[in-house]
Amino acid sequence: MAATHVTQAQQQAELQKRLWAIANDLRGNMDASEFRNYILGLIFYRFLSDRVSEVAESLLANDDVSFAEAYKDPDFKNDLRAEIIQELGYFLQPDSLFSTMVQNIQVGEFDIEQLQSAINEIQDSTLGQTSEQDFRGLFEDLDLSSSRLGNTVAQRSDLIAKVILNLSDISFKEKDIKIDVLGDAYEYLIGQFAATAGKKAGEFYTPQQVSKLLARLVTLTNKELKAVYDPAMGSGSLLLRLGDYAKIGKYYGQEINGTTYNLARMNLLMHGVNYTRFELFQGDTLEDDKVGNMQFDAVVANPPYSAKWNPDGKLDDERFREYGKTAPKSKADFAFVEHMLYHLNDQGTMAVVLPHGVLFRGAAEGTIRQHIIEKKNALDAVIGLPANLFYGTSIPTAVLVFKKNRTTNDILFIDASNDFEKAKNQNSLTDANVDKIVAAYQERKGVDKYAHVASRKEIEENDYNLNIPRYVDTFEPEEPIDLDAVFKELAEVDEQIDKSWAEFNEMRKQLVWTDQADKGDSNDK
Repeated sequence: MAATHVTQAQQQAELQKRLWAIANDLRGNMDASEFRNYILGLIFYRFLSDRVSEVAESLLANDDVSFAEAYKDPDFKNDLRAEIIQELGYFLQPDSLFSTMVQNIQVGEFDIEQLQSAINEIQDSTLGQTSEQDFRGLFEDLDLSSSRLGNTVAQRSDLIAKVILNLSDISFKEKDIKIDVLGDAYEYLIGQFAATAGKKAGEFYTPQQVSKLLARLVTLTNKELKAVYDPAMGSGSLLLRLGDYAKIGKYYGQEINGTTYNLARMNLLMHGVNYTRFELFQGDTLEDDKVGNMQFDAVVANPPYSAKWNPDGKLDDERFREYGKTAPKSKADFAFVEHMLYHLNDQGTMAVVLPHGVLFRGAAEGTIRQHIIEKKNALDAVIGLPANLFYGTSIPTAVLVFKKNRTTNDILFIDASNDFEKAKNQNSLTDANVDKIVAAYQERKGVDKYAHVASRKEIEENDYNLNIPRYVDTFEPEEPIDLDAVFKELAEVDEQIDKSWAEFNEMRKQLVWTDQADKGDSNDK
């Protein structure tokens, strides 16, 4: 088993190295967010192409004929197309496969228009199918006619051919791990480009260890989740992580950014989630709730911190009505919390990453916070994370865990802000850090300087202020000072100073005597 893990790690490292080399080919032509779109789009095209090849080979396993040969035969052609679409939701003919593009490049017959036709074919093949919505617009950020790739068709063809050949050199020999390795590399690229794509990058990529923490927290007591939901899903990495710890029936999510919405759909498909097992939507979650009145077994999110929103008329919305006040227009943090609670079922668990301000800010936010604690009794735990974990922001954050129908009214506080691994650009949680948090959450008892179970009375006495240091005392007292030892040390220092001055004065006398002697010799001459 250990040898297998090493092999996978080596394959992943080689893949990441290769993909970063491709990024460098494109780097001079465009900024990070643009070449991210090209690389990830082409990786996804290869993935879709490989899946068609695999399914075709499986369907033709008992026939002594290749996919290309079978597709030329009228007796095979229509049935092949129909069965592949039924299985995958889309289709590519043999001439449109990634492997065919590679062959064309090798013999000097590749044109970028061939690739454009293949991509068009993927989307056209879904028209009228149940998969149409899931594939619509997936490649809209892969602009093969852009002058960024070159001023002429020939220049653009040469550059894309170079990228395709680099992708073709990546080997996935072990079928059983193919999707995982490719998917992991896909996440690696998202992470790398998030780190360089600007201030807002953290909004579409949640670091893997943070995703792992949230996923573990919401799946501790339920390993079979009928439906899960992320209202600010970004690239879908947090949604996908849930599948590592529980059996997921169907994934739901919404994302306002069109590019990132496409990334999420690609990401789920590349991780083996069939198009029939997810419903993802594009739009402003707070303004246009696409999932209606649905409720979910697990709700997770890393929403944009302190985003602006429009609270006008929101008290008429059943998601926000019961709280009496709306989150301020300059800080939508609690609006996301209210939205998520509305969509959490009575047996479900919800975890959300938010800035520390939600723990103690007053006015409307204080009213909402008190309502959640006092009236709904839904807040189960507050977990302080280290600073500088996320791309684009160095602020410390907190994970808030919520449950409905709790049997207790206390709140667990965990201060994990000092447990992290320092890296060059940002900090990260280790597996041991995550394990420690999850263990403390499960045990739900006081741990000196780390965890505290606060009673409702304590919360009330603090006016519903949830600032973690009020509940978890991490103060480290200084060791008592031995004054006798200090006086002794000072005396020794004084003695050493006196000795040094004496030596200095003696050296000065010697220098003066030598200087006078030299002058005397000079006068004699």
